Amino acid sequence: MAAKLQLFSKVGKTRIVPVGFKIGLIFLILIMLSNFATNFISLQLTQRQIIRLNNQIMVDQLKELYNNASNQYQIYAYSKNKDDSLASMRRMAVAGFSNPNSVALGVSKSGDIQFIATQNEKLFWSRFVDLEALKELNSNLENGIKEGSILFRTLDGEFFGVYKYQSDWDYYLIRAELRSDINTNIRQVFYWSAIIIMVLTFAFLFIGYAILHKEFKSLHRFTNDLYEMQKSKQMGLIDISKAPNDDITYMATSFNSLSASVNSLLHTFQKFVSKDVVAKAYTEQGVLLEGRQQELAILFSDIRSFTYRTETLGNDIIDLLNVHYNRVIHKVHENAGVVGSIIGDAILAIYGTLDSDMSKSYNAIRAAWDITHVTASLREEMIVRRHEIEKSRKLIESEEKVFQAVLIDVGVGIDGGTVFYGNIGSNEHMANTVIGDNVNSASRLEGLTRIYHLPVIVSEYIKHEVEKESNRYKFYEIDTVLVKGKTEGKKIYFPLDINDATEEMKAAWENFEEGLQAYYKGDWKSARSFIKNSNLEVGQVFLERMGSKAAPEGWSGIWTMTTK
Repeated sequence: MAAKLQLFSKVGKTRIVPVGFKIGLIFLILIMLSNFATNFISLQLTQRQIIRLNNQIMVDQLKELYNNASNQYQIYAYSKNKDDSLASMRRMAVAGFSNPNSVALGVSKSGDIQFIATQNEKLFWSRFVDLEALKELNSNLENGIKEGSILFRTLDGEFFGVYKYQSDWDYYLIRAELRSDINTNIRQVFYWSAIIIMVLTFAFLFIGYAILHKEFKSLHRFTNDLYEMQKSKQMGLIDISKAPNDDITYMATSFNSLSASVNSLLHTFQKFVSKDVVAKAYTEQGVLLEGRQQELAILFSDIRSFTYRTETLGNDIIDLLNVHYNRVIHKVHENAGVVGSIIGDAILAIYGTLDSDMSKSYNAIRAAWDITHVTASLREEMIVRRHEIEKSRKLIESEEKVFQAVLIDVGVGIDGGTVFYGNIGSNEHMANTVIGDNVNSASRLEGLTRIYHLPVIVSEYIKHEVEKESNRYKFYEIDTVLVKGKTEGKKIYFPLDINDATEEMKAAWENFEEGLQAYYKGDWKSARSFIKNSNLEVGQVFLERMGSKAAPEGWSGIWTMTTK
């Protein structure tokens, strides 16, 4: 048997160096040179990275401080105890500090420091001494820039951070770090990085290149697949068709299983929440318990005679609702709206949270008419099916009841204004909701569609906003009503789609409007004449209301509703 070749053995006068040793030596030299170079470069790059990360942390903390300041201002406005509010802001700010000289300031436009939060008792200033930085802040504010980065000097050193103007307190909120603290952190990172690199270098030096290349070939392919997923921002599957039967392949298989679960959950999540919440969750990597007041349009649609339909159809009502909502929700989304909630036979849609070329009110009205059209088309489909059945036989009594039950009709009410829109609940369970008087008003307007026999009724707010941008809809005043729970009459309108209206229909509505004005003035005799000539179904409501009598004494033109 031939003897094994030993390290530095000689064949004749020639010393033999094993190839593995050569590769190891080359790797050692290259890795050492690389380490010296990368350590030098990392000293430069780490500084930028740490500053960037610190800025991100400070931005997040400043956002929390800003929200806390807004809340404390509301508390101060109620309690008039400014010291308690400022103390609460200091406690909140200090809780997020990670460095000994971290600081949060409230600086007025004149440079007075309204409050200061820090863990270092030596850092106490009554004035913002860097006048150039203060001048830049005031200049930015005059130009509409209320937040950004800031660099300022003090007697204790140079600070860098972020700021945001707080309009309630009328001063700048600043979250900053002492640069010398960051430099100390950078040096520590550099030293520890050098130690770790050296340890890892020697620990893995003797791992054979051939083995590594073979064993990690599939890992390289898996990494490329993951990189492609990251670029496309979509979860996919890793190709394991040519991978060996090892732990790495098992991890890839587990990832594929997890990816399928995540995609399934994401798909389910998108069905249960509105589009704007999904977009925000994707952008901000989370959903928080937060909300704010917004100008929105609220659409409320309800199925008429729902109790009768439920009693007639039983459990089959669910199938009918799903067919109906599949079309209705599509129209809501098609017109830049989001579904706020589905409550049995009613749906609440919100307009103004998504970008659109048209106003929120215009989109809401367009969606309302689309909803009535798709509901009408569903009725037409049912009628066609009945005719097909009746070609061979007549419907029996029970079938006739079912047929009447599936001929669903809807009413739509729309109002708009300032409402609260956001997430409420707890960290364990939350819901996206919209709260405000205009939400209740949209529901009441929908209820009025049954009284006035109209498919869509809107408020004066909606009318005014739409008329500013489009003449597609002609708004005809229906009545001035005092709904239950309110003390002031409110005008309501019917938005006639000019594109679908005939001249005869326009003339009928003009007659109704003439009659309505006479009705308001108390000239019920003339009102009856005009309204009767209009031959509109809504006119019958007024004819029954007036009867053959004259207007009552002290008539204001406002009709008081006794129910919601």
